[in-house]
Amino acid sequence: MSTQTRPQQPRPKKPATKFFGPAAMSFPTWAYALFFFIIPLALIVFYSFGYKPDQFTAIATDRLSFGRYPEAMSASFVSTFFATLRISLLGTLLCLIIALPFAYWLAIKVAPARRSLALALVMVPFWTNFLVRTLGWQIMLSPDGFLSNWLQGLGMLDGPLDILYTRTAVQIGVVYNYLPLMILPLFVAIDASGKKLREASYDLGAGKVKTFLRVTLPMAMPGVVSGCLLVFIPLNGDYVTATVLGGASGSMVGQLIANQFNTAQNWAVGAAMAMILIISTLAVVGLGFALLKLGQAITAKLNSVPLHDGRA
Repeated sequence: MSTQTRPQQPRPKKPATKFFGPAAMSFPTWAYALFFFIIPLALIVFYSFGYKPDQFTAIATDRLSFGRYPEAMSASFVSTFFATLRISLLGTLLCLIIALPFAYWLAIKVAPARRSLALALVMVPFWTNFLVRTLGWQIMLSPDGFLSNWLQGLGMLDGPLDILYTRTAVQIGVVYNYLPLMILPLFVAIDASGKKLREASYDLGAGKVKTFLRVTLPMAMPGVVSGCLLVFIPLNGDYVTATVLGGASGSMVGQLIANQFNTAQNWAVGAAMAMILIISTLAVVGLGFALLKLGQAITAKLNSVPLHDGRA
C-alpha cells in the first residue's frame, strides 16, 4: 500500500524578513554605516562645495562650486599636510617595529594561562580617556617633569629636557596612543599561524630566524596589514595629540580642519580640507596595497622552483 507524501508547506516569513527581505538580518550593520559614516561623509562632501557668505554665517550652499578646494590648498596647509604624512608614516612604522616582537613574545613565549593578564595590561592604558593619556605625556615631557629630572640625575642631560611642543613630542605621543591597535591584530595573526607549522620548520632544519621569516611572518601578514590600517588612518586625522604636545611647531592637518570649523567658522573650507585629507589617505593606502602585492609577487617568483621537462 503506497503512501503519498504531502508537500511541505512554506514556513511563514517573519515580519522583518517580509518587509525588508534578507537585508533585515544585517540591519544593525548597514544602519550603523548609514548614520555614522555615509550621511556624515555626504554632508562633508556637500559642504565642501559651499561658501562662507558673511562673517556671522558658517556655511551657505545656495551656490555650489569647487572654489573652496584651491582656497584650502594654501601654502600652510600643504606644508602641514606633508608634515602630517611624515608623522603618520613614521608613527605607523615605529608601532610595527615595537609591536611585532612584543606580539611574537606574547603569542608564542607567554604561557596560555598568563596571556589574558598580559593582554589586559596592554589594553588598560587604551581604556583611559585619549585626552587624559596625552596630558600625561605633556606632564612627563615638560622641562621640569619626571623624565627630565631623571635623565639629569643620571647625567644624560646637562639641562632640562626640551622636546615638548615639538614634532618629536608629537611622534612619541602618537606611537604611545596607537600602539595597542597594532599589537592586537599582530597577536591574533601570529597566534593563529600555528605551532605545528613552526615545529615542522624546525624539524626540516630551519632555525628560529628563518622560521620566523619564512613561516610566521608570511602567515601573519594579514595582521600586519590590519594593524597598519588601524594605526595609519586614525593617526592621519589626529589633532588631539598635536594640540597637546605639538603646539605651533608640531601642528597636523587635523588641527587646521578643527580650527576652520570651530574658530574661523568657515565650514566650506574646513570640509574641503577634510576631503583632501580623506582622498590623500585613501591614495596612500592604495599605494601601500599595490606595493604589498608587488612585493608578494616578487617574493613568490624568487621562491618558485623552475621546472625542466616536467621535473624540478
